[in-house]
Amino acid sequence: MVTKILIVEDDLLNRMFYEAVFNQRGYELLLVDDGARVLDAVESFRPDLITMDIHLPNISGRKLIRSIKRNPETAHIPILAITAYAGKRDEEGIRRAGASGYLAKPLSIDQLLGEVDALLSEPVH
Repeated sequence: MVTKILIVEDDLLNRMFYEAVFNQRGYELLLVDDGARVLDAVESFRPDLITMDIHLPNISGRKLIRSIKRNPETAHIPILAITAYAGKRDEEGIRRAGASGYLAKPLSIDQLLGEVDALLSEPVH
């Protein structure tokens, strides 16, 4: 079964980077660039993992993470927050919202794949 990743990112270059990296792994991808479309995408695509930018048009990534984690149908999906908000308090707030993992931009391919591998290998709750 192919691993499905929902990429939530409004910056075109970042989306292209994630898409190139994940395509090399053979993941099935859905890319969303607007926070207003994320919850519908989660419901229809049923990803195994979500990468979530925090600063998005129309709604913050933190609010989206909270919504996904509150829904019993989607609460099990690991969410990797990838953000330019790199302070310790930022990370703590993002994790409190429900993010399973956190990476600060800029990031390397090794950091990204290492975190994705770790989150995908965790048992589903």
